[in-house]
This record gives sequence, structure tokens and C-alpha cells, in this order.
Amino acid sequence: MVTWRRLTEQDFPLLRTWLEQPHVARWWNHETSAEAIERDFGPAARGEEPSEDLLISLGGHPLGLVQRCRLSDYPEYAAELATVTEVPEGAVTVDYLIGDPAQVGKGHGGRMLGAVLEATWHDIPGATCVLVPVVAVNRASWRALEKAGMRRVAEGDLEPDNPADDKTHYVYRLDRPGRP
Repeated sequence: MVTWRRLTEQDFPLLRTWLEQPHVARWWNHETSAEAIERDFGPAARGEEPSEDLLISLGGHPLGLVQRCRLSDYPEYAAELATVTEVPEGAVTVDYLIGDPAQVGKGHGGRMLGAVLEATWHDIPGATCVLVPVVAVNRASWRALEKAGMRRVAEGDLEPDNPADDKTHYVYRLDRPGRP
């Protein structure tokens, strides 16, 4: 069973370990010092930032992280995404990782994302859709989005998280059930 809760500062050592894993570091390209983890994840953990960092567990064991936010809370990011696809009012986005290398490639990404996406409609009543850009060469990531029920709606250039990557991104979308 997939469950989650808000990431807390007590989870930072685990998050740091995950961000140092080669399969995560390749795509997240994140500093992993204790100071960097505190700087980048502390405000959300303390509720000082509008995004949510969710610690995902599978069968009671930590599996990964999902970051979820309203795009309107990050207007610069929304504007960049709008160069590639329509960004409707109420749009939400997610980012995600599976931290434990032993759990990669087992279909957990799609299940994890599917559960969080389904809960988004309840958790964020004004959410109209979820938009997720993913680097085109990250096949495992966009396959997880497809398994979670998202559909590819656009392709275009966006600034990658890792400067080693090409700018080509696919954008995936899931509309609130019952919306046209």
C-alpha cells in the first residue's frame, strides 16, 4: 500500500542518502551537503513555502519523494512552462524520485504517482489539471507518468535540471476527472 506524509527535518538524512544515489543524482543534480538539504527542503518542511514535499512509503517502508505545488505559486516556472504548453488556472505540478535503488524498475513509480495524483483532486480542491515536464531522454520517468494515467501533450525546450541534458522536454497532463 502506498502512503505518504509531509517530509520533516528528521527525514533529511534519508533524503540526502537518496539524492546521493547515482540513479537519483543523474536527474536531480542536487547539492547534497546538510546545509543544501536544509536550504532547499527546510522551508517546505516547516510550512514556510507553498509547495509540499511528500515522503512516500510502500508497505510502511520509505520509497521516495513527491514534490507537489500549484504552478501559480511559482510564476517564473509557470511562465517558462507556458512557452511549451497551455498552463490553465489551477494547474498543479509534481516532481518525484524513488530513493532506494533496490526499488527502481519494479513499477513503483507509476503506483506512487498514481496514488498522489488521485489524492490531488481532494487535497487541492482548485486543481484543474496536473502538468509535468520531463527531460525527453528520461524514459523511465515519462513511462511512470504514463502508467499513472498521464498523457503527453507537448514537446519543447525547457531549461533542464542537469546542465548535461538537452533542453528537449515532454510535457504530460492529467485533467481533473469530470473536466473536459
